[in-house]
Order: sequence, then C-alpha cells, then structure tokens
Amino acid sequence: MTQGSRLYFAVTLLMCAFATIHCVGLNELLERASQLSDKLHSISTSLTNDLDSHFPPVGRGMMPRPSMCHTSSLQIPNDKDQALKVPEDELLSLARSLLLAWSDPLALLSSEASSLAHPERNTINTKTKELQDNINSLGAGLEHVFNKMGSSSDNLSSLPFYIDSLGQDKTSRLVNFHFLLSCFRRDSHKIDSFLKVLRCRAAKKRPEMC
Repeated sequence: MTQGSRLYFAVTLLMCAFATIHCVGLNELLERASQLSDKLHSISTSLTNDLDSHFPPVGRGMMPRPSMCHTSSLQIPNDKDQALKVPEDELLSLARSLLLAWSDPLALLSSEASSLAHPERNTINTKTKELQDNINSLGAGLEHVFNKMGSSSDNLSSLPFYIDSLGQDKTSRLVNFHFLLSCFRRDSHKIDSFLKVLRCRAAKKRPEMC
C-alpha cells in the first residue's frame, strides 16, 4: 500500500467513525453511557471488596471522613426524587463535572496501585487501570451526549485535586488509597444515578417508572 493509499484509508476510517457516532440517537448514547457508568460503579465496588479483604484494623481508625472527599463541595441532588426535578442540562453538567474531577485522582491511584502493601495488589492494579480506561470512555461519551442535546450551557464545576502522593509509609498509602477509592465509589453511584434519570427522560417514561 502506498503512502497516499494509507493516508486515504486512515482518513476514511476517521470519517466513518465520526459519521457513526453522529448517527446514533440520544437514547442510544444515554444507554451506552449508563452501561459504562454502571460498570464504573461495579468495578469500584469490587476494588473496595479487594482492599477490605486484607485491610489493617488500625487503618479504619485513620480513614478520613466522607466530607473530606475533594468533590464534597459540589451541590447535588440527594436522591432520585430530587434528581428528577433538576433540568436535564444541569444534571448532565453535574455528571460531567464529577467525572472530570476524577481524572487526576484516578491517575494517582493507578500509579500507586502496583506498589501497595496488599496481597491483592496485582488485581487492584489491573482493576484501577480498568477504571481509568472506562472513565475516559465515559467522558468521551458524555461529550457526544452534550453535543446531541444541543445545550447552550456548558457550566462545569471546578473541583481541584491538590494531592500528588498517598503518603510515605505503607499503612498511610493503603489508607489513603482506600479513602480515595471510597470517594470515587460514592461519586460513581451519583453519576450512574444521574445518567439513568437522563436516559429515562429521553425515553419519555413517567417519573415513577424511572
């Protein structure tokens, strides 16, 4: 294959991919996003169970409170009934803001997982990288949802994360890893709930059916 042919082939593939995603309806995009968010929550729950299998008792007393999660300042609906009252573009912005806020923390968890003082660290490392891959895929998917909804508002909340290390000793690193993961698990459940409400609305279901 000549260089010109290879370039033509690559451009054709990109055009096909672009056309395919833009031909997908909003309902299908939200269905795919909901499946990904459900998977994120499932993996984070599985990771929490892995960590709990060999977590030092002293570590539980060292765990920070949930209010210390870096996303705790974001004002969000507390339950499904409240979420159903939030405008669709605002609900999508909340989901995207939470997702964006976990880009750096998940990168930190991924870099630390392989050296944790935990007998399941290989499994934890694999699942943490899987979380990273899935959050990137979901982020790209929500961009398509945003464009498909045609919202004029793109108000994403800034939730900075300033930590670049989980600690110096093995217990602190394990505790902080567990704490960050528990924060993500909580937020992944919120993202999943918001997307399921959006999916339900797009399908024009009655609120009690959502």
